[in-house]
Amino acid sequence: MGNLALLGSKISAAVNHVTGGALLPSVFVICISLSFLSVAIHILNQLLFKNKNEPPVVFSWVPILGSTVEYGIDPYKFFFKYREKYGNIFTFILLGKKHTVCLGPEGNDFVLNGKLSEISAADIYRDLTVPTFGKDVCYDASPSKLMEQKKMLKYSLSAEKLQTYVPIFINELQGFLKTSEAFRGQKGVVEVVQAIGVMSIFTASRSLQGREVRESFNAGLADLYHDLDMSFIPLNFFFPWLPLPVNRRRDKAQQKIAAIYKSIITARRKLEKSGVERDEDDMIWHLMRSKYKDGTPVPDHEIAHMMIGMLMAGQHTSSSIGAWILLRLATRPDIQEELYQEQLRVSGPDLPLPTKESIGRLTLHRMVVRETLRIHAPIHSIMRAVKSPLTFITREPGTPSERVFNIPTSHVLISAPGVTAQAPEYFTNPDDWNPHRWEHMPDFLDGTEKTDELGYGPLSKSASSIYLPFGAGRHRCVGEHFAYLQLGTITALMVREFKLRNIAGKEGLSPTDYESMFTRPVVPALIEWERRSGP
Repeated sequence: MGNLALLGSKISAAVNHVTGGALLPSVFVICISLSFLSVAIHILNQLLFKNKNEPPVVFSWVPILGSTVEYGIDPYKFFFKYREKYGNIFTFILLGKKHTVCLGPEGNDFVLNGKLSEISAADIYRDLTVPTFGKDVCYDASPSKLMEQKKMLKYSLSAEKLQTYVPIFINELQGFLKTSEAFRGQKGVVEVVQAIGVMSIFTASRSLQGREVRESFNAGLADLYHDLDMSFIPLNFFFPWLPLPVNRRRDKAQQKIAAIYKSIITARRKLEKSGVERDEDDMIWHLMRSKYKDGTPVPDHEIAHMMIGMLMAGQHTSSSIGAWILLRLATRPDIQEELYQEQLRVSGPDLPLPTKESIGRLTLHRMVVRETLRIHAPIHSIMRAVKSPLTFITREPGTPSERVFNIPTSHVLISAPGVTAQAPEYFTNPDDWNPHRWEHMPDFLDGTEKTDELGYGPLSKSASSIYLPFGAGRHRCVGEHFAYLQLGTITALMVREFKLRNIAGKEGLSPTDYESMFTRPVVPALIEWERRSGP
């Protein structure tokens, strides 16, 4: 530090000599000098003072900024580039903090199955989710309370409940297609991100949360959810409390949405007291009669906040993957025709509307959903805070020898299951969108591992799996079965009703938007549609 102080005094003396003591020019030159000095120190520190016991660090030129720009432009390209150089573990600087990336099945298992005493998801995501979902739920709850809440939510996601949702999905989808301006006439153009977003939130709200919630979307609730959705930007991941216009809209929307749910709960409690029998048994009804293990009833504000969180989380996955499915099909008329013919074989030449029975027998449709999830998983980086020093054991790239790396508490862990799902050592020609590849995946068709009741393959595999589109471990998405069913039904109905193709002059696929916390196609993502004349 003495040498740095001496260097600083000499720089100051030199500045005074050059500027003759003029204050503003002196300040400017000092700032420039200190910037160059900090860059020099940053570079020398990386080159001369490497800690061989910690994971290798991606070289960067600018302190604090580090690799933020390169990572933010295309996270997957970033991961694969440095995986090639360093192997399955490396560290990079993201906005001044060291983030250690753990890739491959071993890395996924290490991060997603870490002990609560060693890593924490809440420490990473709490400040982002509390302003959006509300207090006392999700990452604002203790780990044990969060597990109880997830168990409560599973009531409406059971196999028995799922079987009742297909008719609800079909009714909502048909209603949307009949009333949407984008689908007027015999042919036209549709922006798929917006269209699928509406379809997914209508079907999810009606099936899981009831008629009152769904009807509220026609009265402004959709706009409020849009304001919440717009707050999921990378800046808010680090600075969620900044007084930005998007955050002010988020805060107002959260309060209004919570009030809508509370009013629905209050009205339902009055009906119960009056002896009126409920005609449905949705998630809100279940939470209203639920209690925690200590006997405490679930408070109304927690019910409201859980409903916001669940609909938001599910909406991001379904709207993104649903949009990618339609965009992929628009580039593959051959797959479209195969899907259409499959429906004819399963449902008959008259091609009635999909049912819960027929959806479960549409094998190629399931493959389309799985393959799209493989390539376009909406979450590219799953982060965990390090609470106690960790040790990661991996193999040196290109050698059979093992390396042991220490990860200090100053680091953040990153798991990227999408890298494994796109790695050539696990999937042949991984960049190709090929639904038929799943015909050769034994755990998908022959039942060698646990499958869901609709045939969507192993949904309870360990964190070391090569295919984890819904995460793993204690924070695995509870709505996985629901998402598969919802996306399968949307795909089936769209193929039944329309032929899809790219708009004139467009070749290939829309690029991916990485500017949000959840990836999706860059908007506007337009495709042409034409109504089928019938079987």
